[in-house]
Amino acid sequence: MTAGGERRNLWSKMRIGSFNVENLFDRAKALDPRDRKKVAPVLNAYAEINALLEHTTYTAEDRARIVELLRALRLGGKDDGGPYAQLRQNRGRLLKRTKGKIEIVADGRASWIGWVELKMAPVNQVATQNTAQVMHDVGADVLAVVEADNRPALIKFSEILFKRIRALPYAHVMLIDGNDDRGIDVALLTKADYPIVRIRSHVDDRDDRGVIFSRDCPEYTVTTPAGERVVLLANHLKSKGYGKPAESNARRERQAHRVAEIYNGLIADGEQNVVVLGDFNDFPGSPPLAPLLAQTDLRDISTHGRFDDGGRPGTFGNGTAREKIDYILLSPALWAHATGGGVFRKGAWGGKNGTLWQHYPTVRSAVQAASDHSAIYADLDL
Repeated sequence: MTAGGERRNLWSKMRIGSFNVENLFDRAKALDPRDRKKVAPVLNAYAEINALLEHTTYTAEDRARIVELLRALRLGGKDDGGPYAQLRQNRGRLLKRTKGKIEIVADGRASWIGWVELKMAPVNQVATQNTAQVMHDVGADVLAVVEADNRPALIKFSEILFKRIRALPYAHVMLIDGNDDRGIDVALLTKADYPIVRIRSHVDDRDDRGVIFSRDCPEYTVTTPAGERVVLLANHLKSKGYGKPAESNARRERQAHRVAEIYNGLIADGEQNVVVLGDFNDFPGSPPLAPLLAQTDLRDISTHGRFDDGGRPGTFGNGTAREKIDYILLSPALWAHATGGGVFRKGAWGGKNGTLWQHYPTVRSAVQAASDHSAIYADLDL
């Protein structure tokens, strides 16, 4: 079956997809694709300052660094608001400002209640509609959605935007809030005859270094029209873009290791049909992904002989080999029934001028693109 093409025999064929949508209606201003290079320091400062604010006692070094980070976030002025971030001081005070100077007056976490949060802005309306068009044209029976805002927004998106493009909305929509306070979670959309029958969250999974998942690794169990059970582990692993590379790589490797453990546990419990999918934020062969890609029996659909990547192996940016960061991994039982798959690029802007591949006529700039990720899908004959 081609994406968005003819009706399939739903009793024997299944399409599984994954798509990083970069939020549907609102996203943090610091994630605006027009300002990525400019505001990367903002996201680094945001992550570091919130970690410092959790310290039991603020040392002299902590106080000096907090002031530096507040200025980096452009929160050093007369009030608590800046272009990209907002300081919340709900009870007690973190600081006082005097003639342009900032003094940290809180002794530590127990002496005030508050935090720094990122400001949100609406996503371009054309981009949002193009996102819906990609989802419809990919035609997945089961679709993992990465960087979804929240469940109510996802339901409204499916109902309103799919109606606008004259398509049926997804019947089943599920999202569990994860650990990322920027509002980027992983969700699952399924068609009416693929009900979600079981959900299990791993949002609180920990190891000796703390909480593992940046978002979550939810287990979604769906049943097919033929009565088969399929368990999907939806993921959005730690990105490379923000924070120290060594720390990001270490976090991603911890996450990959834990996903592999969850997968192996499911197989040991008798589940045969397991899919691990989503945005892994790293390329095949990278050491952080080795626990998942090299040390399990999962198979990457992009290595299938009938997988169509259009001559570009990557799923992000310009589609280069090192930009292959979105995955659909299949257990051996499902791999035996795989018939192919592909990357769907029409909603993405390729290259500086958008000329690397054919995209929708409504994508006239990078801002109007559905996402800077292309959707990936796998076809199965069960």
